[in-house]
Amino acid sequence: MSPADRYSHLRQTALVREGGRLLDAREWPEHELQACWFAGRFGRDFTTTDGRAVRVVQFGVWNHEAGPDFAEAAVSFDNAKPVRGSIELDPDARDWERHGHATNEDYNGVVLHVFLSVGDAEFFTRTASHRNVPQVRLDASALDEPPTPQPEAKPGRCLAPLRTLPEERVREVLLGAAQYRLRRKSAALARTSELHGPDEALYQALAAALGYKSNKLPFTLLAQRLPLRLLRAAKGDADALLFGVAGFLDQRDLAGFDAPTRGYLRGLWDRWWPRRAEFERLILGKSLWKMSGQRPANHPQRRLAALAQLVRHWPRVRALRDGCEPEALAKFCADLRDDYWDHHYTVTSRQSAKRMALIGETRVTEFLVNVFLPIAVGTDPQRWITFKNLPATLSNRRVDVAALRLFGESPLAASLLKNAAMQQGLLQIYEDFCQRDASDCEQCLFPSQLAKW
Repeated sequence: MSPADRYSHLRQTALVREGGRLLDAREWPEHELQACWFAGRFGRDFTTTDGRAVRVVQFGVWNHEAGPDFAEAAVSFDNAKPVRGSIELDPDARDWERHGHATNEDYNGVVLHVFLSVGDAEFFTRTASHRNVPQVRLDASALDEPPTPQPEAKPGRCLAPLRTLPEERVREVLLGAAQYRLRRKSAALARTSELHGPDEALYQALAAALGYKSNKLPFTLLAQRLPLRLLRAAKGDADALLFGVAGFLDQRDLAGFDAPTRGYLRGLWDRWWPRRAEFERLILGKSLWKMSGQRPANHPQRRLAALAQLVRHWPRVRALRDGCEPEALAKFCADLRDDYWDHHYTVTSRQSAKRMALIGETRVTEFLVNVFLPIAVGTDPQRWITFKNLPATLSNRRVDVAALRLFGESPLAASLLKNAAMQQGLLQIYEDFCQRDASDCEQCLFPSQLAKW
């Protein structure tokens, strides 16, 4: 049995338990549900509420016009010829009535209504033309996401059993969790590739990696709403579309900016304005973005400029995916240039005389861990060796908290955190146990499971 299989067995054994010791699953905002649906995280094969088999053949595109969430979709019922039309997703089935879809002719072309919850009474989805729309209720457990509350940054009950285990055994447990995590990421990327194509899957994954934890959702939504094929066709306007749909071009008065910034923003605005009406419905709300609490070099606008450069150099990015060589990726990222962002942290910062990397070493490691190696291991399992030996660059808050809860002040933790796979294993254990446990370690089964490894 591989380390990943052993960890998977340990995880399932510990998580299947009674007594209300696990935190409840979190509530899902509509835009986050939509992003998960479009990425195929719920799957593509379902059963309607009236018992029919349904397969989403094509997930379509985010709708630019008034009406349902997704247009140009294709859905097959009971293995029949696919029906083309739109898909509407709601957190609650009753939102169809609450939002007036039943009397809105823009929704007459909906072929599938998907939702997460429904009230006690039976609910039917009907259009303004009095047609009954097939319904699918989604299972939130398919997302397998830990609740959002973060455990305290303090040593936990794992400290004692981990202290008594030989270091080799400790590393084996962490590598098992890391390999399990890598396989899950590989499977998720393969699923997105099946639904939207390998290039779109790579593009969406790189966008999410640029957003990292704090802005992963808005970057994911951007990549879904502005697919790679659209940006590649837009050529020199790709950056303007990205900044416009991100909601970063809503300020027309540029008098308060310095001359380089005025020229940069004016150039984006002039190319965005003629197409603004086309994409207005897809513009992200300001509340989705987290602008503070991170290093200036990681400002989401700088990251967005990096995404635009990746789109511009897409043939090389595709080749990097196929080769998956860490040194080649690091060189490519080090060579990326942007006349404005090479010398600005934000649009309000002073111009820096020293050039700043658009994609630094830390983000290169994140690309390898979260995108390139998970894709590569799907076709070449030996790529696990590259992953296992990959050095870490910087730690982060979640990794540090996970290390503290499992190892306390042990010097072993500092040694482990130098390796990217060890960090990934720590994160997997932290998400599987620390974030899901509501007993403050008292009833967590992970410490006892360690003895059975």
